[in-house]
Amino acid sequence: MESKVNANIKTVNVDDKIISPARMAWNRLKKNKLALAGLFIIIFMILFAVVGPIISPYTTETMDYNNPTVGPGLKHLLGTDELGRDVLTRLMYAGRISLAVGAAAVVVEIVVGSALGAISGFYGGIIDNIIMRIADIFMCVPFFPILITLAALFSDLKIQSQYKVPFLMFIIGILSWPGLSRIVRGQILTLREQEFMLATNCLGLKDRKKIFKHLLPNTIPSIIVSATLNIGSAILTESSLSFLGLGVVPPTPSWGNMVQSVSDLYKLQHYPWLWMPAGICILFTVIAINLFGDGLRDALDPKLKR
Repeated sequence: MESKVNANIKTVNVDDKIISPARMAWNRLKKNKLALAGLFIIIFMILFAVVGPIISPYTTETMDYNNPTVGPGLKHLLGTDELGRDVLTRLMYAGRISLAVGAAAVVVEIVVGSALGAISGFYGGIIDNIIMRIADIFMCVPFFPILITLAALFSDLKIQSQYKVPFLMFIIGILSWPGLSRIVRGQILTLREQEFMLATNCLGLKDRKKIFKHLLPNTIPSIIVSATLNIGSAILTESSLSFLGLGVVPPTPSWGNMVQSVSDLYKLQHYPWLWMPAGICILFTVIAINLFGDGLRDALDPKLKR
């Protein structure tokens, strides 16, 4: 009888093992095949951009004078451009720039948006009104025309090309914070009324610790999801500006200015290897990020049970 009870106890312990929230989210995410496909594409694109140039025998400026503007072949898998540069190698380096711009812009957005949203939601009153009205102004101003104006202004100021990429990252991030700040503010308004915040009041903690150590960490799932989705938007924005000649300046390659290099109908029809690979990379990367972001949102939703 005693051995039977012990066996039952062991079975209960095995069956009722504690699963962490991260593990639960990963288990939900694994059930979403589209999200997993998006994750694998993102990983492939990162490896393609980071590891690919190391393996490639060419650099972005290596010129094959004997084979300018030739199609794909054994020597150049994706052909060469009008200067004899290997398109595949430039595509890899361009991926570094485009992905870096997207990631850095989202980091700026997270830092500014989450901090202002948390402060606004915690204090309320006049501070909340001021921050939210500033956010309303940013959201009312058309995003892309402002970006084009600022990018054109930097071109007129003749800022050196190596500084244009950091400026582009900062501008995209600083114009994108209002949406995230509203999400964080809404969650903070709910969280500040919870029991654990009453405990922090009893302990006499400073407002800074209440906001950044107790409230803001509870909004991380929403911040992660928003950031994941906004990386795709930032990559598209950079590609659009580079396509218009206002983003990353040649000879530094980006997916946008590689598409922009095909400036007439003849090149568009007869030299598809010059623009199509960059367009495909933009397409698959943005779709993959959005699929993964949607799946991550569902996986991190505590109300969703599957």
